[in-house]
Amino acid sequence: MIFLTRTNGTIIYINPELIQTVEATPDTVVTLISNKKLIVRDTPQEISERFIEYRRQTLAPYSERKSD
Repeated sequence: MIFLTRTNGTIIYINPELIQTVEATPDTVVTLISNKKLIVRDTPQEISERFIEYRRQTLAPYSERKSD
């Protein structure tokens, strides 16, 4: 899970695998695969970095097994 900050300051956690697109319009709009849209304070760059870190953490156990 990654966290996002709604425009009212509330922090929410979402499964980043459900993100379809992230747009800056100038607000950041996150569209989920269900077509639900979330407007958040976080920049697309911040969301991208959180997604990359999430993937590193979730794939690490598999990459460690390969090297054994």
